[in-house]
Parts: sequence; C-alpha cells; structure tokens
Amino acid sequence: MYYLGIDLGGTNIAAGIVNDNFEFVAKGSVPTKRGAEYTEIIRDMAQLSQKLILDAGLTVNDIEYIGIGSPGVCDKENGILLYANNLNFYNVPMVKEMQKHISLPVYIENDANCAALGESLAGAARDVSDSVTITLGTGIGGGIVINKRIFTGFNGMAGEIGHTLFAFDGEPCTCGRKGCWEAYASATALIRQTRIAAEKNPDSEINRLVDGNLDLINAKTAFDAMRLGDETGKKVVENYIRYLGEGIANIIVILQPEKVVIGGGISKEGETLLAPLRKVVKENLYYKGDDVPQAQIVKAELGNDAGIIGAAMLGLQGRI
Repeated sequence: MYYLGIDLGGTNIAAGIVNDNFEFVAKGSVPTKRGAEYTEIIRDMAQLSQKLILDAGLTVNDIEYIGIGSPGVCDKENGILLYANNLNFYNVPMVKEMQKHISLPVYIENDANCAALGESLAGAARDVSDSVTITLGTGIGGGIVINKRIFTGFNGMAGEIGHTLFAFDGEPCTCGRKGCWEAYASATALIRQTRIAAEKNPDSEINRLVDGNLDLINAKTAFDAMRLGDETGKKVVENYIRYLGEGIANIIVILQPEKVVIGGGISKEGETLLAPLRKVVKENLYYKGDDVPQAQIVKAELGNDAGIIGAAMLGLQGRI
C-alpha cells in the first residue's frame, strides 16, 4: 500500500506519497497562502495530494489514508485543529474539510510529533524503541516516541518541551510566559545572544562577518566566528550549548529515552555542536555512572522529510 503525508507549514505545504519501506514515490510542495481562509489552504493541500497521486501513476484507491502534520494543538479524535497561531487557525474541522475533496481516511497530528515519528521509523532513531526528537528553529519543537508510538498524554498536548520552564522570571517567551527553555536554546535565542555579544564586543569577528550589520546575524554566525578563533563567538557558542544541554539533561532524567535526536538548521554544525553538547548533558545527569546505559545524542537524518514521512505513517502506529 501507499500512504500520503502532508506537512502543513507557515511557509510551505509539503507532501509526499510513501510506500511500506518509507520510500517516496512522489513528493512536492506549494506555498502556504498566509492569511487565506482555512478552506482555501485545505483545498491547496487536496490539490497537491491529487497531483502527487497522478505523478506516481496511482489512483486514490491505491492510497490507504492521508496523514496531516500541522503546527498547533490537534483534537485527533474529532479531527479538529484547535489552534495554530502562525496560521491564524482556530477550531478548524481539518479532517471533515479534507474529505470534501478526497474520500479517504484522514489523520491529523502536531507537526513536531510527526517529525519525531518520522525519525523513529525511518531516520536517526529507527534502531531504538524510545526516542525524543528536538527541532531547533524559531522555537524548540519536540516529539516523544515510546514503543514506536507518539506519546501525547491523555489530552493530546504532551511534548511541548520548548515551553518547559528553564529559569525563574527569565527571558520572555513568545507564548507570553517568562523563562521557557526555547527562550534560551532555540535558534532564535542563539541569534539574540549573538547580537548582544556583538554589541558588547564591537571588535569581535562576529561584527566583521556581518560587516557591522547585526541584522544579518543568523544561527551560524557565532559558530563561524568561533572557527576563526574569536573568543566572543566561542563564548556565545559555549553558553548556548550549556543552555541546550541542561534542558536535554532534564528530558533524559524524566524520560530516559534511548536516543535524543537533534534537528533543525543548527544541527548542521554536526560534531562541533554534538561533541560538547554530550559533555554538558553528561555533567548534568542525575546519575553519571558508565555502568548504566545512557541516552545517545545524535543528529537528525531526514531533514524536512521527517514531517512528511511521520504524517504518512500516522495510521500505522502500533502496526509496525
């Protein structure tokens, strides 16, 4: 059989048809029409799906179901996207609306959870049963997989690890609270930390890399400065890795997953990020002994495909 997965993002709608070996037989994307009514965006999702079915030389009857990964909070039982702030979606009947266009079963799930399932089944955590996937971006996306199934708690809202409280009365978060982990360890936080350091140290390589225009600083800038031997860049990276590592240590202490998978643009730093990160995590674990197996911290493998593959596999949880 074939399974169709859709990753609904604020910028693009990406979709793919996946076979039983987690391989794509068709894949494509279209821009997300920001500000459009949900009916129009869902119609675009359906039209993209229909195009991919044709591209793969298949018919609707060859597709077992459609899985949709969306930002925000989903009521999976009733097929409703309760809210997705970046899309301005509230109480959207996602499943019912999609089925107006394509007569197939439809599953919905949070996009970070879909990415975690994708990495668990076909990516960096495919060889273990229990894993946590962390995506470092504008915020921190998180997904918990236990026995190859997404864990969402009794109300479907578990896994929002970016909003675990990290510091009392700390940095403001976009959620309206203060001290959330993602206010310290997201890519956005790293950019802010790099800018502050550049302002305080105008002679640093950070400033030279962006020709003095601090608006050009990105999540890679501090790493680039560190590679050039810049002490300011090195300090920014070290502090950032400490924030990230302490949060991961908390996750490990609570859940003890076999693997923690790190995704997002910052993960492209590879061992430059991961080697010191593993050290910080180990230093902050409740039990540090080598006689007990500890979680492996690894780089994500699937990139943007993780969310599509995970969405495509939503209906197979517990069956594979």
